[in-house]
Amino acid sequence: MRGHQQASLNEHRHGRDEVIPDARQLTRRGLLKGAAGGALACLAGPACESAWAAEPNRNPLPRWRGFNLLNFFQAIGGSERNDGLIPEDDFRWIRDWGFDFARIPMDYWLWVDSDWRQTRKLAPDDVFRINDSALERVDRTVELGRKHQVHISLNFHRAPGYCINNPEREPFVLWRDPQAEDAFVHHWEVFARRYRDIPASELSFNLVNEAPTPRDGYMSREDYIRVMTRTTAAIRAIRPDRLIIVDGLNVGNKPIDELIPLGIAQSVHAYTPAGISHYRASWVDRSQSFPTPTWPLKDKSGRVTFDRAKLEAHYAPWGELVGKGVGVHCGEGGSYSKTPYDVFLAWMTDVLEILQGYGIGWALWNLRGAFGVVDSGREDIEYEDFQGHKLDRRLLTLLQQS
Repeated sequence: MRGHQQASLNEHRHGRDEVIPDARQLTRRGLLKGAAGGALACLAGPACESAWAAEPNRNPLPRWRGFNLLNFFQAIGGSERNDGLIPEDDFRWIRDWGFDFARIPMDYWLWVDSDWRQTRKLAPDDVFRINDSALERVDRTVELGRKHQVHISLNFHRAPGYCINNPEREPFVLWRDPQAEDAFVHHWEVFARRYRDIPASELSFNLVNEAPTPRDGYMSREDYIRVMTRTTAAIRAIRPDRLIIVDGLNVGNKPIDELIPLGIAQSVHAYTPAGISHYRASWVDRSQSFPTPTWPLKDKSGRVTFDRAKLEAHYAPWGELVGKGVGVHCGEGGSYSKTPYDVFLAWMTDVLEILQGYGIGWALWNLRGAFGVVDSGREDIEYEDFQGHKLDRRLLTLLQQS
């Protein structure tokens, strides 16, 4: 990072002690009480296993609550999703509404120095060329989070060799091509060096969004574990106490016990069942064939296919992971704007209650837009006028109480 940018990032310390304690000196109770001062170092390595064991069934992570902010979301798409200019109002609203977390899903193409904007293609060698000036908008995001006391979690939504959306756009495959794996590690090393001086209490790295379901010829469970393990080691070589979060397998639905020894956190996503969360969402309900949802969810014959009990069973493995001393957060969740509003709220209430029961925080997808509390475009609710925007006050109140 350039000198003046680093100085700017270092200005917003809010009078906090920036010294992160030795993880071996922390109790688990102390971790929870002291996270704002940097005690999240406890999640940065295996040294904390004994501390976790001191107080079982408590989530080592703070119960962060907040939103996904989408201005780095996709390089090829709507301009509001690739300008990298998150309005400062977003951070003010998050803070003033009582929340403390912002996940930043990013497309790595945005900082690759090539002619992809003209060709719509990347070559494998292009991926290693990084335009340093393009990362200044990420710097600004980190700085605004610190200024408003909102924890920033940087996430590669599109990573070298993989994206849950249009993976064929990539010039190689992260899980099977060594050059793709090298590029993935390289990009995270760039971020680790760039933000080396930012404490773990203020910045985390969520390595890749929504890993696929393992399948022959594409990615095995072992492939995912290998890539996440290697990348974790590379980041820790630069900043040993950086907080690292890894999404569950099967698109953020299945925890990975094999990663427990690394001392990293894991992320679940809250879109189950898709018949509610993605009703009439073109990228999931592609044929527009999902039946009009209810909660509990019923099929076309009126038979209940998903209810509170099944929802509890779905999240139970994540509660078990917490019981094993692993930090768990829900990095994404919510429902598309076409789902009947009362159905959405009833389902969302159950999701939030279950997560809260395990001490798991969450980040709604998104703040502004079709899943959010601002300008969602829902047609079956009354909005509140809010600073020139349409605010979903009922949803906001539910989130504030959860």
